Amino acid sequence: MSERSEQQSPGVDPVNRPQAELEISVEELDQLLALQQEMFRLVAENRHFITIIDRACEMAQALLPNSLASVMLLDRSSGELNVISAPSVPKEGVDALCGLRPGPGGGSCGNAVYRNEPVFVTDTYTDERWQDLRQLAYDFNLCACWSMPIRDAEQRPIGSFALSSFEHRQPSSFHIRLLEVGASLISLVLAREEQAQALQRNAKRLELFATALSNSSEGVIITDPGNRILEVNAAFEAITGYRADQVIGQAPSILASGLHDRAFYDQMWRELGINGRWSGEVINRRADGSLLDQWLTVNTVRDDQGQIANYVAVFTDLSELKSEREGRIRALEHDPLSGLPNTAKLKLQLDAVAPDQALLLLNLNNFSYINTAYGVEVGDQLLQAVAQELCGLALPGELFRIDADQFAVHFTQEVDLELQILRIQQHFLSSTVNVDQLRFNLTFNFGGVSGSTDLMRRALIALKTARSLGKNRFHLYNSESDEPQPQRRLDFAHWNGWLHDALRNKGVVPWYQGVRDNFSGRIDSFEVLARLERDGVIHSPAEFIPVAQLSGVLPVLTREMIAASFARMASTDFNFSLNITSEDLDLGYLADHLDEIARVYGIKRSRVVLEIHEGVSSGATRAHLPQLRELKQRGYRLAIDDFGTEYSNFERILELDVDYIKIDARYIRHIDTDPRSYEITRAIVFFARNAGIKTVAEFVHSEAVQAVVESLGIDYSQGYLFSEPAAHPEPNDRHKVQ
Repeated sequence: MSERSEQQSPGVDPVNRPQAELEISVEELDQLLALQQEMFRLVAENRHFITIIDRACEMAQALLPNSLASVMLLDRSSGELNVISAPSVPKEGVDALCGLRPGPGGGSCGNAVYRNEPVFVTDTYTDERWQDLRQLAYDFNLCACWSMPIRDAEQRPIGSFALSSFEHRQPSSFHIRLLEVGASLISLVLAREEQAQALQRNAKRLELFATALSNSSEGVIITDPGNRILEVNAAFEAITGYRADQVIGQAPSILASGLHDRAFYDQMWRELGINGRWSGEVINRRADGSLLDQWLTVNTVRDDQGQIANYVAVFTDLSELKSEREGRIRALEHDPLSGLPNTAKLKLQLDAVAPDQALLLLNLNNFSYINTAYGVEVGDQLLQAVAQELCGLALPGELFRIDADQFAVHFTQEVDLELQILRIQQHFLSSTVNVDQLRFNLTFNFGGVSGSTDLMRRALIALKTARSLGKNRFHLYNSESDEPQPQRRLDFAHWNGWLHDALRNKGVVPWYQGVRDNFSGRIDSFEVLARLERDGVIHSPAEFIPVAQLSGVLPVLTREMIAASFARMASTDFNFSLNITSEDLDLGYLADHLDEIARVYGIKRSRVVLEIHEGVSSGATRAHLPQLRELKQRGYRLAIDDFGTEYSNFERILELDVDYIKIDARYIRHIDTDPRSYEITRAIVFFARNAGIKTVAEFVHSEAVQAVVESLGIDYSQGYLFSEPAAHPEPNDRHKVQ
């Protein structure tokens, strides 16, 4: 039998910006808005530009644990970058960075300014872009660094805004957006400071300040002491739709929407009189009558005698941001295929605890067959049609699509779940679903639960039970029979702790089981199997792999197996196979990681066989297939493990150009006495031979079984008859056929 483990992705620089517009949460949007508002507040208070930039750095690094934020500016005369803000960086670190010259080896910031583009380095210890700053990375434990160029109005780079991390990691969509917003705001602050210095030099502060604001993306209104408009900027005209000549001489109330009462404006003027400034959200109207949601800051300008000379109002149009926020909320909470609310929306509703809640999960039977037989497009159309049919039943609850072929109905009032299940069953029993001139008779498995808390987990347990009973079955959750026993929970807790200890202390090690060539009679290759050593006892994967999967540490196990087995096999000529899983493919790291380990130990790629479970190959996602093809192109060989345990997808096997099919032990174990096992194995061998694929028989445990295996022409045998798993890969020729 085969065993498998997984590992975490080492992280890869994004080549293109991720789909940030679809991945930023509502909370993260609010954090970006808070950063923008804080910057505008400090600008409105006329704080020193370094204070404002320091505050931006502090807020940014607070949104990424274990990180430091910094801003560097380019000295045009010397061509060097110098730190102007790094509130959490020690002085020796600032001194080491100052005088940095932009270039290919100048780190993330040097490259961002040199290339005038964002640079995301996830491993400063190895990335060639950090070759001139490698010692700095080591000295200050800077493991990753993401830098965004700060540009002037002509889009020329004038500096950089960076987040440096004490961990090797790649930026999320939110952190990329954070860097973009921060760099843009800092650019505005720097532009404002440059303008302010020009104002001071020319002793025309108000006139030049107005000129600078005329180019701002924020709307500006300047009024006289009587609150009559004297001047507006171009952004005001663009945002409100009013021309300057239409509003000059008017009161700003020309923009009023009528949605704020008198008390609102009284409070605003009261605060202006006391503090000299006011800021808040205001809903006004544009010239065309549409509502304009603004963040408005009003400042009192006094002359040398302390008398009010002007009021200056600066506003940001929040309409687009709020519209974008609402659109993202919609995208985050709805399934794009069916238009139904999705799992995220369902979880939000379930969190609002109600005493009479109920949840019914529906799993569409045989959808994978339909998807494979008729193609993804027909499968998508079928899911849309099923969603319409379920909506048409007018069930007394809200319908959700929560997975590829799973739907859910959430009831917020007391309901008879069996009755609702019967309604759905009778509807689909008496009618067909038509898609593209195809007619489908559909059934579901159902899992239901009633109560106030933990509904999703309990409904999934019920659905799993229903699926174990067969097609078109249902099960309603029962706490007495469906909850795991306390001892099982205790066993998991113990194994979870032991597993983490073993990983920290190199207690998970590779063992090796020989694979016999049935034509030469020799063992010339080995499968790498994971074992856990604890207190002198060797534990098999059956004891710890399920726990590792639930705990999310399978990626670490895979890395351990790759590193240890490559190191051991470097001193031999044997071929060897390693198990990889769908989670490894999800992380997308395998090709580059294997290449690097193979280079370090001088292992030829053709010696390495990557075993994927049949379920991974037959159900491979669109993202997995290119990775598997790339591994083949790079010279690694592929094997389908435990073949015959799932719904075998022969077309996918041919598409992947696999090298080996490992026939599952359930067919080999009794092949000498069970005619059914014999016939299934014979069919697999026939297919593989015609496709040019080698076959491996697993669990060969007796001479009688081996005799049948050889009679069928199976290329390789693996099992205790020839080789038991051992700590070292040693061939055993005792059973060589002479």
